Amino acid sequence: MSSKIYFSATGGVQVKRRAMNLATRIYHRVAPSHALKTARNLLLTPEKLASQNPLPEGMQTASIASPEGQLKTYRLGSGPVWLLGHGWSGSASQFFPLMEHMAAAGFTAVAFDNPAHGESEGQHGHLPGFVKGLEAVLDAEAEEVQGMIAHSMGCTMVLESQHPKLVGKPLLLIAPILNYKENLYRVVEVSGFSKRLFRDVVGEVEQRYQYPIDAVDSHARLGRHQANVLIVHDVSDRFAQIEQSRHAKALNHVELRETEGLGHSRILKSEAVRAAFTAISQRSYPAGISWVSLQSPQTRC
Repeated sequence: MSSKIYFSATGGVQVKRRAMNLATRIYHRVAPSHALKTARNLLLTPEKLASQNPLPEGMQTASIASPEGQLKTYRLGSGPVWLLGHGWSGSASQFFPLMEHMAAAGFTAVAFDNPAHGESEGQHGHLPGFVKGLEAVLDAEAEEVQGMIAHSMGCTMVLESQHPKLVGKPLLLIAPILNYKENLYRVVEVSGFSKRLFRDVVGEVEQRYQYPIDAVDSHARLGRHQANVLIVHDVSDRFAQIEQSRHAKALNHVELRETEGLGHSRILKSEAVRAAFTAISQRSYPAGISWVSLQSPQTRC
C-alpha cells in the first residue's frame, strides 16, 4: 500500500478524507474493473525510498530465487547467524547500522529486501508475499539461524511463518504490528479510501494465495512461540499501537522495553535496539548455559 495511505494514522484534513471516500466509491461504481486495477496498484505498491545508510564495508550481497521473484540479500560479519526482516515500504538498508553492531559483537547478520521492496523483484507487496519471501531466504540459508529480528509488518511476517528453522528461536520484535487486520482497516478508514474497493483488493490476494486475512492472529502466534521474545516499542509510535505490545508482555516468555521520542522508524538506529539485541542474543544458548558462563573467569566482568 502506498505509504501516503498506509502510514497516515493521524487522519489528515476531514475534507480531504471525505473527498477521497466519495471519489473512490463513485469510481468503483462507474468503472469497477478499472477501479480495481487502479486500487491494486495504489494499495499494493510500496514506496521505494532511497537508502539513507551507506553500505557497510565488508557487506556481501547476493540474489536468491523465491516464488515472488529474485530477492536481494545482505550478509555482514561472522559467527552465529541472525536474520533481519523489514516492514512495509522499508528495506534491508534500514538495518545496516544494527548489522554493523551485530557483526562487531561476533555475529553474522543476514537481511533481505522483501518482494517489491528495495532491490528485490516484484511490483506488488502483501503479507502472503512477505511470508513466502522470508521462507525462501530461510530455505537458502546454509547455516543454522540463531534468531530473528523484525520491524513493523516484518514482525507480522515472522509470526505468520511456520518455517521449521524459526521454531524455538528467540525473536527481537521492533515496533511490531500485533493487530494486523484491525490496524490495516483502521488506516484505510482514516484515509477515507472506499472500504468496499479495499476489500475487493484484499479478496484478490486472499483468493490467489489461499490466505484469508481473518486467519492472521499475531497474538495467538506469539503465545505459541516456544522461545524468548523481546519487544522494543516507542510510546510515541503513531502507526503501530504500543497497547498491543503492552498486552503481549503478559505472556511469560515476552519482555517489553519501552522507549520515548523515537517513533516508528528512528527506533531502528537507537541504543535501545542495540542493547536489546545484546540481551536477546545472550539468551539464545541452550537452557542452563549463558553467554557469560561461556567466557573464561579472566574475561568475565
